[in-house]
Amino acid sequence: MTQRVGIAVIGVGGAVATTVAAGIELLRLGLTSTDGLPLAHVDEQLVPYANMTVAGWDVCPDDLATAIETHGVLGPTELAAAGTALSDMRPWPAIGDRSFCRNVSGDHRIACDSLRAAVTAIRADLSRYREEQQLDGLVMVNLASTERPTDVLAGPLASLDALETGLDANDAGIGPAALYAYAALREGVPYANFTPSVAVDAPALRELAQELHVPVAGKDGKTGQTLMKTMIAPGLRMRALRVDGWFSTNILGNRDGLALHDPGSCRSKLDTKGSVLDDILGYPVEDHVVRIEYYRPRGDDKEAWDTVDLVGFLGHRMQLKVNFLCRDSILAAPLVIEIARLLDLARRRGDGGVQEHLGAFFKAPMTVDGGPPEHALHRQEEQLAA
Repeated sequence: MTQRVGIAVIGVGGAVATTVAAGIELLRLGLTSTDGLPLAHVDEQLVPYANMTVAGWDVCPDDLATAIETHGVLGPTELAAAGTALSDMRPWPAIGDRSFCRNVSGDHRIACDSLRAAVTAIRADLSRYREEQQLDGLVMVNLASTERPTDVLAGPLASLDALETGLDANDAGIGPAALYAYAALREGVPYANFTPSVAVDAPALRELAQELHVPVAGKDGKTGQTLMKTMIAPGLRMRALRVDGWFSTNILGNRDGLALHDPGSCRSKLDTKGSVLDDILGYPVEDHVVRIEYYRPRGDDKEAWDTVDLVGFLGHRMQLKVNFLCRDSILAAPLVIEIARLLDLARRRGDGGVQEHLGAFFKAPMTVDGGPPEHALHRQEEQLAA
């Protein structure tokens, strides 16, 4: 029997999530190609795109047709084709905490008087979604705006016992991303963190995923500038061209860019982007500078600009420049769809805990033993195919 799989999205009204929903609808209608979907050629065992459905939470109550038009990702023809289905999709009230994400507002929130009540509400949403849509499989994906950093080695996220105690005590150190992840795991729902926010990478939640044998993956989707780095840097290393400095800057004007305009949220993002280069090259690049700037007029059209200073044979210096004029959501949405398909497959196979072979999709991949991840894209592709 053909499987039906749902994607429960945190931040379902955002640019990436609405592009996911529209993309699945257009694929179902046969009105778009599979360009950009890395696993479109892999039919065996993966759920067909047309058999997927999307729902989820957002602090903004707009239906997905209204939301996607606001984001400006799709053209008029695509909007017209997908609009009817998207207009019927309305976000569920979300868990929100402005102390974790200051620049994103919205009052479409779950009214809960405790963290335990919030978890119960999330689990009820998942259970209702599974029943109403008659789903064979369900995956949760975090596409919410980036939260500020949280210390995972101390406090409520340091161990499962500490987390359970913190939930009972309404500990202020437990953010929304961690609450959603905890609820998903307790509900037996595979979870992917496509953001830099702390979630299943925290020791407490890794422990829970392992204990309950629920597949998890993350964190921070690898889409634009970091994708370029993980393709270029291995080649520079192979040719023994020493990187003396690498300056990277990004400008974007969508809701994600607005969230990253907050220094706390931006710091979380820079943490996941910054470690990639040194790990690939095998030495620290002292002058590795990464900047992210919110520039409203660009909307979802992100520009990623890199200039690389190289040292070659006989000490001669060279430069490499990359200017990637990309579409943020057009790059991210197909990865979210493929991650959901792979996590559903892991569930059906009985593979629980960290799914290390999904590292190709993330800037800061999780590893089974918690050790350093592989960042080079060609090696990650080998792991995925193995």
